[in-house]
Amino acid sequence: MGRFHRHDDGTVHSHEHGDHEPHSHDHGDHSGYVTGSQRIEVLEDIFAENDTRAAINRTTFEINGIRALNLMSSPGSGKTTVLAATLDELADDLAVGVIEGDIATDLDAAKLGGRGAQISLLNTNNGFGGECHLDAPMVNRALQGLELPLLDLVIIENVGNLVCPAEFDVGEHAKAMVYSVTEGEDKPLKYPVMFRSVDIVLLNKIDLVPHLDADVDTYVSRVREVNPTATILPVSARTGEGMAAWFEWIRRFASGAATAL
Repeated sequence: MGRFHRHDDGTVHSHEHGDHEPHSHDHGDHSGYVTGSQRIEVLEDIFAENDTRAAINRTTFEINGIRALNLMSSPGSGKTTVLAATLDELADDLAVGVIEGDIATDLDAAKLGGRGAQISLLNTNNGFGGECHLDAPMVNRALQGLELPLLDLVIIENVGNLVCPAEFDVGEHAKAMVYSVTEGEDKPLKYPVMFRSVDIVLLNKIDLVPHLDADVDTYVSRVREVNPTATILPVSARTGEGMAAWFEWIRRFASGAATAL
């Protein structure tokens, strides 16, 4: 069965693999799977429905005078730690709502509690392992857990994954990602769709550079190979190094200013 991907213009293409030698074990009955042109039509319908709902979300944000940021990363990058520090910083001057996306548990939502923000938890566990991303209909449901007229900014903390979240518009005004030096300098080249889609990259955990075989300039140059225009900020959410630039960026974003410094 072929694989598919979605291009920046919204088109969906299937890549068929060549014939393979038969295997000696039984894979079961796959007769119910959708393949070929029918599969592409189904995927196009899914993306079209998502984009329609994303437009509704965006209109909802704008009616309420809210700026929305989609925050993405791989698991373990320090995204929730970055977000916790951000909520602490903004507590006195911006009303922030957070949609906390996770496959299961409320652990991250609990970490963000008590920091002055409204929190709406969104678990994607569907009984079959859970969705690896948030889509626009999910975000629409989570918005019902926020008092939108009271908010200036909504931060959507997406499920930790370097592939799927970048494919889905959820109604945000900008995309940000946290990329840790512990993940290796090759990730922008291996997952270009994610890195290409974002407006700002926080290169996190730079306090660990002396203990790793890592060079910040190399990490930055790899991001630049796939996204020449994104703002890149080396930071340490743990020590606070570089975070002032991120706080400045998000304040300007929340005010409706240009997304790049």
